[in-house]
Amino acid sequence: MAKRQKKEACCENGSDTCCKVESVITIDERGQMVLPKELRDKAGIRPGDKLAVVSFFRDGEICCISLIKADNFAGMVKTMLGPMINEITS
Repeated sequence: MAKRQKKEACCENGSDTCCKVESVITIDERGQMVLPKELRDKAGIRPGDKLAVVSFFRDGEICCISLIKADNFAGMVKTMLGPMINEITS
C-alpha cells in the first residue's frame, strides 16, 4: 500500500506561494455571491462542500477575507495546535 504524503497548507509560514486575483464577484441584495464554475473546478469545490470564512484584521477593521475548504482548515488547525497540546499534556 502506498504511503500517503502529508499535504502542506498553502499558507504556512515559509511557503513560496503567491496570491492571485482569480475573479471579481458581486454580492447581491441578499448578501449572496457566486463563485465562478472555473474557480470551483480549479479549487475542487463541489456541491455540499463546506468552506471556512477566515477574516484578517488591520487597525481593528477587516482587510481581507479568505475561503478555505473546511477539511483543509481542520488540518491546518491540527498542525498548528497539535504540538502545543502535546506539550501541555506531556
